[in-house]
Amino acid sequence: MASNYEDFWEHDGYAVVGHSAKASFPKLSYNALKDLGKTVYAVDPSAETIKGDKAYPDLTSVPGPVDCVVLEVPKEETKGWVQKVADVGVKDLWIHMGTETPEALDLAREKGINVRSGTCAVMYLKQGFSYHSLHKWIAKLMGKF
Repeated sequence: MASNYEDFWEHDGYAVVGHSAKASFPKLSYNALKDLGKTVYAVDPSAETIKGDKAYPDLTSVPGPVDCVVLEVPKEETKGWVQKVADVGVKDLWIHMGTETPEALDLAREKGINVRSGTCAVMYLKQGFSYHSLHKWIAKLMGKF
C-alpha cells in the first residue's frame, strides 16, 4: 500500500511554488513532474518564466485545475502561501523540508489540507541513481518513505 507521501504524486495537476528573487526556484521538482507527464504550473511572484515556461504570480492566475501544490518558498513566506493554497481550495500540499513552520503546519491542518512535510519531494520524483535515491533508500530502510 502506498504511503501518504507516495499518494501525493498520483494526481494530474500540480502547481510548484517558489520565489526566485529570494531563493532558487524548485526546478528539480518542477522538471521531474513534467518528465512524469503531469500538468504542472510554475508559480513565482518574481519571475515571468521558469525553464522557458510561463510563470504565474499566484495560484489564482493558474489557468488550469490544480490538485496539489508543492511549496518551496523562504520559510518566512510559508504560512502565507498555505493560506493561499486554502483560499483556492487545494487539499493536498507538500511543504519542502526546512521551509515548514509550526504555524504553517497548524494552519494547513486547520484548513483541512493533507499536508506532507519534513522530507524532500525530489526523492519521490527522480528515477535512477543520485543523492536523492540514497536519501530514498535510507527513508525506506527506516520506514519513513
